[in-house]
Amino acid sequence: MRSTRSAPSPAVPYRRRRSVLAATGLVVALALTATACGGSADDPASDKADAAASQAAGAGGAGNTGDGKIQIPSEIADKLKEHGIDVDEWRDGAWKDWDQDKWLSEAEDFVNPVIEGLWKPDRMQSAKEANKTVTTQDASADQGVSDPEPAPVQASAEKTPYHDNAAPVGKVFFDTPDGPAVCSGTVVKDVNHPGKSNLVWTAGHCVHAGQGGGWYRNIAFVPAYNDLGKSEAELGNATPTEIAPYGNWWADWVSTSNEWIQGGSETGGAGATYDYAVLHVQPESGAKSLEETTGALDVDFTAPSATEVDTMGAWGYPAAPPFNGLKMFKCVDRPGRLSLSPALPTMYRIGCTMTGGSSGGGWFRVVNGDTKLVSNTSIGPEDNTWLAGPQLGRGAETLYQNMSRTYGGR
Repeated sequence: MRSTRSAPSPAVPYRRRRSVLAATGLVVALALTATACGGSADDPASDKADAAASQAAGAGGAGNTGDGKIQIPSEIADKLKEHGIDVDEWRDGAWKDWDQDKWLSEAEDFVNPVIEGLWKPDRMQSAKEANKTVTTQDASADQGVSDPEPAPVQASAEKTPYHDNAAPVGKVFFDTPDGPAVCSGTVVKDVNHPGKSNLVWTAGHCVHAGQGGGWYRNIAFVPAYNDLGKSEAELGNATPTEIAPYGNWWADWVSTSNEWIQGGSETGGAGATYDYAVLHVQPESGAKSLEETTGALDVDFTAPSATEVDTMGAWGYPAAPPFNGLKMFKCVDRPGRLSLSPALPTMYRIGCTMTGGSSGGGWFRVVNGDTKLVSNTSIGPEDNTWLAGPQLGRGAETLYQNMSRTYGGR
């Protein structure tokens, strides 16, 4: 996704960004793996508020039958039928087709049957960032609430192996009408299921297209993707464990804000300030929870003013040039305020050169020695000099609590 510039530079359009995550540079370098409960490159996962969260694969999930078809649990088959979708055609490959008249869009309509083996290394590498351009009209809505535009902060590469330095951070893969796409995400704790979380925080535009669109398909999370930070050429000979050290985790439930579903647009729009989402995931294989495998971070829902925070860091996998989406980067800066409209909540903004693909990546700050997720990458300017993310207040906490109580233990 991409973002826009604030006044007085309305000529530069905003773009929604696809993911960002930064760890080092904050106090104690934002030790992202401090809460890990085991799991490493040698212990892959295969061993193992208002917008309603929506059911996907269910307990059985879906899988390959060996003849190129997929198995679809009965509850998902029933839901497809309700929307006029032929289950046999879907099973035979129609899941790849995008009929705009049948694009599932309402909060309760999400379905995401697991298609085992779909996200192979070459398909992951083919996934593109999904850029969104915010218009100059959005920028001109800023009426003095924004702080001066921050100086660019050069994104720095995270240390490898990622499982030792930022295990909870990973890539979110999904299919759109334009093909495979990618964002970033972060494993977060589940307050109602301590030590057993299967929750991933990302951006709303990484799961739903917003107003007039619908849910994306085949959403999966790969923590610590490309663990050793190998180049494209080197990945050709990489082992599955090096590419996905903890395996693939499919979203069986997803929740994003009603504000994003109803107001999100190709330019971010009024939904940008509510551009967050929570995934509940299940391993493609294995039995351990995601938190047991990678560790997890607390979410800070106090929505502190930017003036009260000395430093924030953003982590992610930028995929648009000059990056290629294969390596994890981060930015650390003192946050400022960005207002898209007096009627909307103020967003956080930091200097950062990460590009599309970093959308959905977590923003972190240190509170009493603990690293907590406080936002996620939502928008940024065409010239890739800064990032902006939503404040996570009462609405975000309600969404998170609903996901935790209703789906967290499944």
